[in-house]
Amino acid sequence: MKDLDNIPEVMRELGGRARAAAAELAFADPARKHAALIGAAEAVWSRREAIIDANIEDLAHGEAKGLTPAMMDRLRLDEGRIRGIVDGLRSVADQRDPVGAVIAEWDMPSGLNIRRVRTPLGVVGVIYESRPNVTADAGALCLKSGNAVILRGGSESFHSSTAIHDCLITGLKQAGLPETAIQLVPTRDRAAVSEMLTMTDHIDVIVPRGGKGLVGLVQREARVPVFAHLEGICHIYVGATADPAMAVEIVLNAKTRRTGICGAMECLLIDWRFYTQHGPILTDALARAGVEVRGAGELTKLDGVTQAGPEDFGKEFLDMVCAAKLVDGVDAAIDHIRTYGSNHTDAIVTEDDQAAAHFFERLDSAILMRNASTQFADGGEFGMGAEIGIATGKMHARGPVGAEQLTSFKYLVEGKGAVRS
Repeated sequence: MKDLDNIPEVMRELGGRARAAAAELAFADPARKHAALIGAAEAVWSRREAIIDANIEDLAHGEAKGLTPAMMDRLRLDEGRIRGIVDGLRSVADQRDPVGAVIAEWDMPSGLNIRRVRTPLGVVGVIYESRPNVTADAGALCLKSGNAVILRGGSESFHSSTAIHDCLITGLKQAGLPETAIQLVPTRDRAAVSEMLTMTDHIDVIVPRGGKGLVGLVQREARVPVFAHLEGICHIYVGATADPAMAVEIVLNAKTRRTGICGAMECLLIDWRFYTQHGPILTDALARAGVEVRGAGELTKLDGVTQAGPEDFGKEFLDMVCAAKLVDGVDAAIDHIRTYGSNHTDAIVTEDDQAAAHFFERLDSAILMRNASTQFADGGEFGMGAEIGIATGKMHARGPVGAEQLTSFKYLVEGKGAVRS
């Protein structure tokens, strides 16, 4: 590696190596990719104490920088979370290899047989903040889908990500795959991000995973195509016919299970008819759980509810805070979500099939749920093993981006001496 002070040269070298590795991975034996991921999983588990030690360094750095409790939670690793990383690597390894899968096949009167088959994107650049587990998730999914990847983790997770990356390299070595298939940018210098965004000769797609500031920067400045993982301003609308016990359980889980993830509920919409029948059971439950509820209108009269400001609707708190509002029916809830949502994940709690169908039909969020916590907005929970992010745009990939979503396709056309008249 060149002098780390010369960021453009460092990034060009990473890009050249990634492009060469991608050419090999495009036709790599699925068994080798499987072996590399299993080897990486075993290395992560056997080195868990060293990974936790590295994480302690990052936590100390994060505290010194004044990271919020939610950001510190995203950064923190313990044995349980490392077990989750290992399970994710094994799950991705055991998935069906998407490369070469036939999406569609047909014959033409001209005698041509045409197949549309999955093919890797090439080189993926992943830019992420704080969460060191993304190093494993992104590396695994890119390898499984036959892509080389350049990982630029957050400065806060530098030591943890480096330790996890070393385990991925161990797996690649053991399987006889190029070590440069998964590369980690070896510097905290922010100039590396700017370089990645313009590396059109070396990177085929950028995946930003982080806060609004990071994603906005990438969308504004990238010359490389972007799979945008925007804010998770997730809403739950509790409809008139919702089961009250179910509603309380879902709302509490969606807000409090882990406040720092993109699938956490940030705004609660309560139907007037539900409120009239069952009272403030939802806001009371949140307040008892330690959530600061910022409400509007009638809700401000309740104990445990503070007055919401205009900025509280459409805000990703990532903390024990949520906005709340009473709405008059499903269409009013839909209007609110269209105005303030981020097209990430929105849910309805209802026993009314027609209302649920209306909610699903009229909203265009990447993920829509009924009678389930928004915390399920996760590639692992969708059976993908892991995710590289949740894409909120509409081009190519949408929702949890797993191995299959990291492929494009090509056409294979065969004839028997076919000529065109």
